Amino acid sequence: MALVTRLLWIDASAGIAGDMLLGALVDLGVPVATLQQAVDAVLPGVSLAASEVRRAGLRAMHVEVAAPDDATSRTWADVRTLVSDAVLDPPVRDLALAVFERLAGAEARVHGVPPEQVHFHEVGAHDAIADVVGTCTGIAALGVRVVLSPVALGSGSVRTAHGVLPVPAPAVLELVRGWDVAASAPDAGELATPTGVALATTLASASGAMPSMTVGTVGVGAGTRDVPGRPNVVRLVVGEAGDAEPAEDAVVLETNVDDLDPRVWPDVLGRLLGEGALDAWLTPILMKKGRPGHTLHVLALPEDEPALTELVLTHTSTLGVRRTAVTRSVLDRGWASVDVLGGSVRIKVGSRDGRILHATAEYEDAAELARAAGVPVVQVLTLAAAAAVAAGLVPGERWPQGAAI
Repeated sequence: MALVTRLLWIDASAGIAGDMLLGALVDLGVPVATLQQAVDAVLPGVSLAASEVRRAGLRAMHVEVAAPDDATSRTWADVRTLVSDAVLDPPVRDLALAVFERLAGAEARVHGVPPEQVHFHEVGAHDAIADVVGTCTGIAALGVRVVLSPVALGSGSVRTAHGVLPVPAPAVLELVRGWDVAASAPDAGELATPTGVALATTLASASGAMPSMTVGTVGVGAGTRDVPGRPNVVRLVVGEAGDAEPAEDAVVLETNVDDLDPRVWPDVLGRLLGEGALDAWLTPILMKKGRPGHTLHVLALPEDEPALTELVLTHTSTLGVRRTAVTRSVLDRGWASVDVLGGSVRIKVGSRDGRILHATAEYEDAAELARAAGVPVVQVLTLAAAAAVAAGLVPGERWPQGAAI
């Protein structure tokens, strides 16, 4: 039977902001009362009011946050305490903290200070906190995997607490590192706010066009402005996607190098694997002017991409790294141990739906045991394979009860 995955696609082709996401969630059917309860837990006295509006002729839902005048400049520590001390469901609290942590990291890079010293201005206001907590509550209630479209950032300039800044704002550019963005017309203004972008890039696991799915519901959320000729809205599309096998998002980082001392490559590959790369390998190539070279490939989870990219740039002679988003189908994996020649060799087991597909002896264990016993490695591998069969680790069989994972 195909695995059915519930997806939510964020269409940010016209921009994105926190209130737009709140409106789209309400339009999807998330009760305002559910969002209000979470906001009350963090900011008593702040209320949400939803109303249907028109934006450039399109119907949309707008959520207005009514709050006391709030000129407070909160630090990241202040916001973290507010959210951490609130009585929220753990998934909601963790998501909200992740959003603000991402914002703090972006602001810290922009202003050249440690994250703990970051002062939120617009982002620390009551309405921005309500946007984050409410949106995280709505997404958690839906139970979906999120994909984000290319984001329209805007152009021109915007007035902030720091003065007049170019659009995209510096913090927004930091937040969209590694994510797809869309070009905007000259002087389009600010289309994507730091709060909206931080929410979208924290909630989403992938960036791209609308994925294949059976569309279920669509929610349209409105921004405050009504811009002639351009609907100022975010669309949320929820549907069911069928995949033949469980899959997860990943990225492939690549670069071509022809001037690195070849003795360095084993160290580079080892560092990449040690820092969390799913795999790392080299392909011999012939580059311009007939020079022999290598393409370095790194398979990684999206969250590990920044650190691994920095490692490649630091430890090789390349001037740039390209990125390709991929989806990989994976088996359930686990480990069991078998006794061989008075020692132990781990068996790597790949299974699906509780049934073994592969059972392979770990080479490094076999090599170490072979050195200790003074026998060829192939002998230890053969004995380990036989011991695995005796233990019931056979393709087609059920995963044995009590097997170590």
